[in-house]
Amino acid sequence: MKKIVLAAAAALAIGATPFAAHATPEQDLKDFRAYFKKKNPDIKFEDYVNGAYIYDKDKYEQWVAIEEFPPYETGIDKGKSLWNTPFANGKTYASCFKVPAKGIMKYYPYYDAKLDTVKTLEQEINECRVKNGEKPLDAKKGDMASISAYLAYNSRGETINVKIPNDPGALAWYERGKEHFYTKRGQLNFSCADCHVYNAGNRIRANILSPALGQVSHFPVYRASWGELGTLHRRYGGCNEQVRAKAFKPQSDEYRALEYFHTYMSNGLKYNGPGYRE
Repeated sequence: MKKIVLAAAAALAIGATPFAAHATPEQDLKDFRAYFKKKNPDIKFEDYVNGAYIYDKDKYEQWVAIEEFPPYETGIDKGKSLWNTPFANGKTYASCFKVPAKGIMKYYPYYDAKLDTVKTLEQEINECRVKNGEKPLDAKKGDMASISAYLAYNSRGETINVKIPNDPGALAWYERGKEHFYTKRGQLNFSCADCHVYNAGNRIRANILSPALGQVSHFPVYRASWGELGTLHRRYGGCNEQVRAKAFKPQSDEYRALEYFHTYMSNGLKYNGPGYRE
């Protein structure tokens, strides 16, 4: 572990945020894209959905080969079965959602003005279960990740288009997520941006740091290190633990705010989940 910490510290030369402190979300998005365009002028905007593989030709080719027979296929099939299997009361998940499974990812996350909160897809899946007399699922893996994988697969090709209404509540949630993204934490004193903005494309030992731009497009992911599918909030927790910080609970206010900001920063890209990552 000591070697990993030293390698990480050597790899991370922390820069200043590319955002103005009181910029609008629209200006933040413009600046975020411009930062990556300047940093990697030869990488096409639409290719950022491929994560760290855009930085290494050999790893990219290996990843493409794996995606021909991806290990998450069984998860998609299981998710489809779970989505369509009636609860004990005879209703299904579809009864809770106003939109069909096809393309559902593009509606999340969103700000609910009546409740003054940000709602995520996995959160509403569990709310649907409770509403219909079922126990909530583990929000990090298992059946939840399978259902999410099925919905992600049926949303491939849809454009990420998170809305940040000009509403004090929505803007407060957005700013909370932005602050989380840029706040250093843990014994290593790293922020999300330290790894995935300023040092995207750099290596920590054998691992290439992925760019924050496009990260949400391929979740849930099957990670080789997990040996199974996992949700975005599982990855958030893992990142916190890797910098020796205490992870928040999946679907906590902290992670939902982060997802709101993080997803907005990938507006304009296409969903291509679920995905495979090392």
